[in-house]
Amino acid sequence: MTGGESVRPEGLSVVIPTLGRGVELIGTIRGMVGGSRPPDEILVVDQTPRHAPATAAALSDLDRSGAIRWLRLARASIPHAMNVGLVSARNPIVLFVDDDVNPDSRLVETHLRAHQGEGCEVVGGQVLQPGEEPDGSAGPFRFNSTRRGWITDLIACNFSVRRDVALEIGGFDENFVRVAYRFETEFAERLGAAGRRIVFEPRASLRHLKVARGGTRTYGHHLRTARPAHSVGAYYYLLRSSSDGPRPGRILNRFLGSIRTRHHLRRPWWIVPTLVAEALGFVWACTLVLRGPRLIDAARAAEWRHP
Repeated sequence: MTGGESVRPEGLSVVIPTLGRGVELIGTIRGMVGGSRPPDEILVVDQTPRHAPATAAALSDLDRSGAIRWLRLARASIPHAMNVGLVSARNPIVLFVDDDVNPDSRLVETHLRAHQGEGCEVVGGQVLQPGEEPDGSAGPFRFNSTRRGWITDLIACNFSVRRDVALEIGGFDENFVRVAYRFETEFAERLGAAGRRIVFEPRASLRHLKVARGGTRTYGHHLRTARPAHSVGAYYYLLRSSSDGPRPGRILNRFLGSIRTRHHLRRPWWIVPTLVAEALGFVWACTLVLRGPRLIDAARAAEWRHP
């Protein structure tokens, strides 16, 4: 990889999908605006049915002032919200971040600089989860690493992509419903299949607050539910992906592994509800596979495009 010291004169759009967040969302927006190199636009793709009055007023003010573009959606879907942001973005580079993050002051600047590298069309940034610190040790890659290099996976709360590259492969698969587990991995695999490479840039860092309400937490805790919101994405990925070994073995391992936890050892009454959730998720995933991937096409892109 090679890269210069100055940022190319290209624009960057930040896309923030949001669901059920208020104070944290406003904090994320302010963190992006207050950076050393603010983004050229911020798109807040809002799936929240109704905000608290203070949040709604703050978002309206930001939208009217031009600090953000506030796009409202009628249904909640992480991949759909990201697709709408991707299509609506006005700049060649799109940075996706969660609605509950504290970005480093140089986040945008560092993402832009990373895109200068040879073949750097997708950039994954460092993500520090609650309680984590940057880790420079050897071993399996984790997103809190301090080691720059090529990777094969992404985490949706901090990565940037050239807009044309993402659109070329159809954006994000909207068959990843509800919690949409592993939709980023599937997107990364399609990038790889198209000959695109992902560079991990640890200096493009943020802290993920992982707020207990809103976002994917809207669907409850995966260990305490009989509903398939948390399992359907995992099975859809396993049914469609050709990596990681034979499919039947991976599916069985997921099914049995769902109850091999300390939680179930200490609370065995949750074993049956968890297995019900897994079975329902598998059946749902099978129907989605039969329907085929739900990607962006020209007609859908025209329908979502915002002025």
